[in-house]
Amino acid sequence: MSARLTPGDEAPAFTLPDADGNEVSLADHKGRKVIVYFYPAALTPGCTKQACDFTDNLDLLAGAGYDVIGISPDKPEKLAKFREKENLKVTLLADPDKKVLDAYGAYGEKKNYGRTYMGVIRSTIVVDEQGRVEHALYNVRATGHVAKIIKDLGI
Repeated sequence: MSARLTPGDEAPAFTLPDADGNEVSLADHKGRKVIVYFYPAALTPGCTKQACDFTDNLDLLAGAGYDVIGISPDKPEKLAKFREKENLKVTLLADPDKKVLDAYGAYGEKKNYGRTYMGVIRSTIVVDEQGRVEHALYNVRATGHVAKIIKDLGI
């Protein structure tokens, strides 16, 4: 498990396949602010709520200069199914090797009902136009998280 990012850190570069298998890089968004959020699994209740909240607020976020990218360990085929089923508009990227999840500190030890295991830590990293971390939020809740980000960013 790698260290968590903090404001001022350089955001780790990445290139991952989207739901359609096209490569998407953080560098593609240079000059724009990017909200990169990490979630455990497509088509699960909490992750669906979070993805729908981001989709519902996408126009507001884009109008304020933010792009939104969701990353999970799911394969592109599952992300495509998730996007179609929930009518999602956010960019969904696949990280089955968990290399990007790890680089962002969003994969590590979790505890649930007294059990310890390795998994995705629901996290949101806001990257500025220069590729630096502006906000790093870990162990966030799926419900109400997008509203909190909007408030914190002053949008």
